[in-house]
Amino acid sequence: MNCDRNLSWNDVREAFRQIWGYADFRPPQGEIVQTLLQGKDALIVLPTGGGKSICFQLPAILQTGITLVVSPLVALMENQVQELHQRQLSAALLHGEQDKQQRRKTLAAIERNQLRLLYLSPETLLSPPVWERLSQPELPINGLILDEAHCLVQWGDTFRPAYRRLGAVRPALLQSKPAGTKMAIAAFTATADSAAQQTIKKVLQLQQPQLFLNNPYRPNLDLQIKIAWTPKHRWQQLIQVIKSQRSQAGLVYVRTRKDAEKLAARLGKEGFSNRAYHAGLSARERREIESAWMSDRLQFVVCTCAFGMGVNKPNVRWVVHFQTPALLSEYIQEVGRAGRDGKPAIALSLVSECTGFLDPGDKQRREFFATQQRSQYQRARQLAKKLPPQGNIAAVTRKYKNGAIALSLLHSTGQLQWRDPFHYIISGHNFPATLENENATKQMAQFLFTRHCRWQFLLAAFGFSDAAKNMRCGHCDNCRKKR
Repeated sequence: MNCDRNLSWNDVREAFRQIWGYADFRPPQGEIVQTLLQGKDALIVLPTGGGKSICFQLPAILQTGITLVVSPLVALMENQVQELHQRQLSAALLHGEQDKQQRRKTLAAIERNQLRLLYLSPETLLSPPVWERLSQPELPINGLILDEAHCLVQWGDTFRPAYRRLGAVRPALLQSKPAGTKMAIAAFTATADSAAQQTIKKVLQLQQPQLFLNNPYRPNLDLQIKIAWTPKHRWQQLIQVIKSQRSQAGLVYVRTRKDAEKLAARLGKEGFSNRAYHAGLSARERREIESAWMSDRLQFVVCTCAFGMGVNKPNVRWVVHFQTPALLSEYIQEVGRAGRDGKPAIALSLVSECTGFLDPGDKQRREFFATQQRSQYQRARQLAKKLPPQGNIAAVTRKYKNGAIALSLLHSTGQLQWRDPFHYIISGHNFPATLENENATKQMAQFLFTRHCRWQFLLAAFGFSDAAKNMRCGHCDNCRKKR
């Protein structure tokens, strides 16, 4: 096996040892690196902490062109690029919060083919200044990496509609490159059931992708669900967990920015070393909080889902969901931030009892988010009927506030084709009555109140039915009760 620079596999392993300092790859890292160096498409599902980033960073560094890494969060991009810079590797990022000088510098580096890795969001990738430079015939693009690919499934229909246009990127870029140019696409995630895998393959137009599917089971991770009978009881249980950990590093997850600020302030008054973290903070504030937590100057962070992707802190001993996420894929991502060093860790979720009579908070949050989602869906359905049968997304979004979402929903129901990332053709307007996400929300509720092994439930939910058949982890709350 050779790559652009005619390196042997021994050379690749030696580069890996020199750059990252590990003796050898962990399965299936080596196989994934080989696949990407050979220019093949791939879909990779590895548990959190499984070393996914190295699998695409190493092939990118060993090749002479640029590799595009599409990432959902600025914090995630900044963390990975910072680590690459510390290793003196050629990488940069582009996002809307950058100052103009840094942005111009990165765009110039793209034009001069000085980068091996370029991190950017789907929206930035499809912005005119970036697209213009990437389309230059003389710029070699080795591949497109979709990091945290589950975001395409979770957010692509309504929240981040640009994800739905990514399948048109490769054919459009190849049209501007010399004949015979190849460009691989690889999607990486920790969570994707069989339906999500099919969506990712279809949207990205993966060509005979190599599949690497490892189940998410972590034997050192103790899953617990506890009923919070009242708001006071929920608070007491959180305090009890924090005190029991004796200053060990942890995370507390909530659903909204407001909840993060409110809870962090209340815990601060109790003398606990913590900060609130969410997408509304400036880049400087986010870096300060991450740095303080990574260096153990903060015991824990009260955060929304904006925190954690790509942040690798091995000694996290506990994760508490003060408010549970809406989707199982979010849950498995967030609990997976604990115990990456292989030592025991707990993942506790606090939930109201089913009726919500004594503590209606969970029920009200679920209904609020579901109502918001349904309203947005209905508005997009009505708007879709007004859109021209073919056109340009820029013109549509200028005229209609939710135009991009309407186009995304048409694409997700198979009634729209992207001729390129900017031009579409509509073939119908038949929408299903409800969003698919509503079923996923019900699945999360089933997990919270199941009486069976929690790891067995998760393995079955994510498509690892064989592994789930006789699964009894022995250490989740349900298994302990039966024991």
